[in-house]
This record gives sequence, structure tokens and C-alpha cells, in this order.
Amino acid sequence: MFKFVILLSAVACALAAEVPQGMLPQLDGRIVGGTATTIGAFPWQISLQRSGFHSCGGSVYSANIIITAAHCLQGGVSTSVLKVRAGSTTWNAGGHLVSVAAYKNHEGYNPSTMVNDIAVIRLSSSLTFGPTIKAIEMATQAPVDGAAAAVSGWGTLQSGGFTLPTTLQFVEVEMVSQEVCSSSTYGYGSNVRPTMICAYSKGKDACQGDSGGPLVSGGKLVGV
Repeated sequence: MFKFVILLSAVACALAAEVPQGMLPQLDGRIVGGTATTIGAFPWQISLQRSGFHSCGGSVYSANIIITAAHCLQGGVSTSVLKVRAGSTTWNAGGHLVSVAAYKNHEGYNPSTMVNDIAVIRLSSSLTFGPTIKAIEMATQAPVDGAAAAVSGWGTLQSGGFTLPTTLQFVEVEMVSQEVCSSSTYGYGSNVRPTMICAYSKGKDACQGDSGGPLVSGGKLVGV
């Protein structure tokens, strides 16, 4: 079963009252304390764009299907303002920019608890696979506690920041079991639901702009 990611960190990502056009308020975003990388290292990564601005991340599941977070598409956003950029290290240029034909949020998505925060997007035309565009296989079971994983995206680089990096970023994290995640060590308690998965990296955190992006462990997609 696919999992929604809770990223645990020693750094908090503070929300301000105003968010730039296109960028959604942080819910499960990604990169604080990250490192610049290239799309060749994460060829399944895409930028989901709304009205020409990077809004969320996502992953290539097949030539015409993208996996992202449901909250990136909640509120009945029109497909006419959505596009997907694939195959580019930068979110605002290069690669292939494709229109969105349709999308569907998980029927059980709950915006209050973030349960089943996952959605699929169908592209208007198929992507051409190559060194910078590849599908990623979905994991069939959760990684073990302490397993190495990575998250990638174009989210803000500092707590409370609103400036997106042009270049793709990534951070390495460790998987945390649900039992430990809900314990007093992290204090998430009952907020950790069966459809969620936890990961941790000291001094690195989630921020606006990367909701829906991939969490990858062992070469497989284990969460969004």
C-alpha cells in the first residue's frame, strides 16, 4: 500500500501568512538542508505546475501517469491551468512540458488527517523515456526501520522561505518505524495512521513546494 510521508526533523518549517502564486502551503513538502543534484540522478521526478508556477512534486509511474499528493489538487483545480515538466534539472525550463488531461484524488483522502493523501494524474500525451525521464517502481512493502532513503524536489531551501531553487535538490533520510514515530521520542502519537510512513534526518526538513514528490528507498517509490 502506498504511504504518505511524515518527515521528522530537528528544524521546523514555519508557515507565513502569504504564499507565492502557484506554491501551496507546506503540508508534507521537502527540502531544507538539501544538496543540488541533476535530473539524471532522479529521472522519475517531475514538477507539477499551476498557471506557469511550480506547485508540487510528483513521480513518473508510466509514460502517461504521474503520482502526486491529493492536497496538491484539492478544491477542484481545473486541468487547464496544470502542466507537468519532466526530464529537467530546473523546474522552469528544459525537458518536456506536458498538459494534464485528467486527475483523480484517492476516494479516502481526508484533508484534516491527511489520510490517503495521494492522487494520480493522466497526461494529455505520453512521455518519451530516456536518461532523464524514467518510471519508478512502487514498493510492495514498507522499508525496514533505519533504511536509507532520499527525497527530492524544488521546495524552499530554508525555514519560512518562499524562494524556490531553480535546481533540483535532494536530502538523504532514514526510515522510522510507525511504532517509533508515534512514540514519545517524536510525539506524533495517534497522528500516525496506517497509511503513513515516517522518515528522519537531523537538521533537514520539509518546506513549501515539494508536496507530492518522491520518497525513494532501495530504488523503489515508498511514499509521496
